[in-house]
Order: sequence, then C-alpha cells, then structure tokens
Amino acid sequence: MVTTFDDIAQALARCVPTLLGDDYRIRAAVALILREGPGGLSMLFVERAARAGDPWSGDLGFPGGKVEPDDDSPLQAAQRETREEIGLDLGGGCYLGRLSDIAGAHLPVRVSCFAFGVYDPPPFMLSHELRDAFWVRLADLFAPERHVTASVRFNGENLDRPAILLPPASKPVLWGITYRFVMQFAELVRGKCHGSSNTVKA
Repeated sequence: MVTTFDDIAQALARCVPTLLGDDYRIRAAVALILREGPGGLSMLFVERAARAGDPWSGDLGFPGGKVEPDDDSPLQAAQRETREEIGLDLGGGCYLGRLSDIAGAHLPVRVSCFAFGVYDPPPFMLSHELRDAFWVRLADLFAPERHVTASVRFNGENLDRPAILLPPASKPVLWGITYRFVMQFAELVRGKCHGSSNTVKA
C-alpha cells in the first residue's frame, strides 16, 4: 500500500492517461483529494444533496462539475468547482497527477479527474449542492469485504452495479463514474497501467 503523496505522484507519473477529445458530450472535471493522517492516506468524498431532476441526486462522488467556457482547462475547472462546493483552495495543496478520462454510457458526459494532496485542510464550507463531505482511509476503501455488487436506482430503473460500501454505514454505496475512478486509481498505485474501460454504466 502506498503511504505518501510522493508515492502517489510517482505511480501516476509512470502511466500516460488516456484523454478523450471534444465531442457532443458535456465536459466535466473532478478532484480526487488525499490527505495524510495517523491511519495512513485518506480520500475525500462528497455526498450530493437530494435534488429533483439531478441524475446524481443523493449520490457519492468527488468535488467537481461542468467545465465552463471561462475555465482555461479541465484542471482549472476541477479546482474552481472544489472551491465553490467545499471551500477548499487546492492551490495550497500538492498536485499529484491525472487519471484517464471516463465517458458515461447512459449520460452524455466525459469526465477528467485530477489528484491532489492537501495538508491540514480547514473545515469545509459546503454549498447548497452538497449534503456532506467526509474522508475515508485507503485501507478501508480497498478492503475486499467492502467491494460488492449492489442494487442502485438510476433514471427510474433498479440496476445491479459494482460498488463499495464506505464507512460510515449510513452512507449510500459508491458506484458509477466515481467508483470507476477509484478502481483506476487503485490499479495505478499498484503499478498497473492498463487501467479499466473508459466507458461506465451511469
């Protein structure tokens, strides 16, 4: 198991990410944020607020959102969205690298993911779009017993999807695009550059 930000940066640098070109899909960007602590590295997740008409209503994910015309790059969009959603300025952290882009199979989106390490982050200031933000230790995130097939509801349908049961137990399961980024991250830090499919279900 990796133990430092340097370990993560070196693992990401060993693999060239697959980037998706411009097309009809909405471009979005998210931030995979890590912090060091007594229990090892932890990853930040946000829980979306329940909102009618939002396909990600109530889901778990990373801070992020749509790349706007004023954004110079998807990286800048991920940093801006993180400031707007949780009040965290990633300019004071450590940029670690980029994962391969992922395209949604049922939603017209293509998402870029950028990894950061932060030191002693201040308390979060959540926007109205979020219900919660919380840390999960990588040791818990990658524990085999937490990786399951779960029934999730998307666009009015019940679907069986690969998922992770995150602590605390009251949280929804982690699945979909964020799940696939987490699994891609796990492969990269274990030295596997072949990654996983860039097309995900939901």
